[in-house]
Amino acid sequence: MKEIRAYIEEFAKISNADWDLFSSKLVARSFSKKNIFLKAGTVEDHISFLQEGTVRLYIPKEDSDKEITFGFCFENQFVSAYDSFLSRNVSSHAIQALTDIKLLSITYEDLQKVYEKTKIGNLIGRLTAENLFLDKSRRLQSLLDQSAEERYLSIFKERPHLIKEIPLKYISSYIGVTPQALSRIRKRIS
Repeated sequence: MKEIRAYIEEFAKISNADWDLFSSKLVARSFSKKNIFLKAGTVEDHISFLQEGTVRLYIPKEDSDKEITFGFCFENQFVSAYDSFLSRNVSSHAIQALTDIKLLSITYEDLQKVYEKTKIGNLIGRLTAENLFLDKSRRLQSLLDQSAEERYLSIFKERPHLIKEIPLKYISSYIGVTPQALSRIRKRIS
């Protein structure tokens, strides 16, 4: 749990009393590689801090080759179908473990209690929301002003270990090209 406290304290000091209440609401969860821990069509009830592993966010399709991967989350990041979490409506996307993962999760109901009873609660919520928004904003910006090759290079500049953890079909979907086009990009830059 020290990772999540360190993450929060990068932005603001948290009192021991606030930390004790917040951390008492966190539940450790683990999922095996390939496990879908949020299915499309269900309501997201957790915001989770990824302690270990890698997950992908995607829109499922009947033909799994046509699934649209639109995000990845890594160790020491928050992960959630945040629009579903906030609105309490069903999620249009799914979240899948790409490796074995460990999460610290808080439910919607428990987070509301933390907001009500602590000084730091609203700050934690705001910081989580801001970071999730910034990730989506960067993703949208890259789709608008970068070529597929630039998006590919950018991914590996930021997270070089991805090539080993994430299947190429998910990377090609994420950058918006076919697996064949990704092969041509990889051949051209190597």
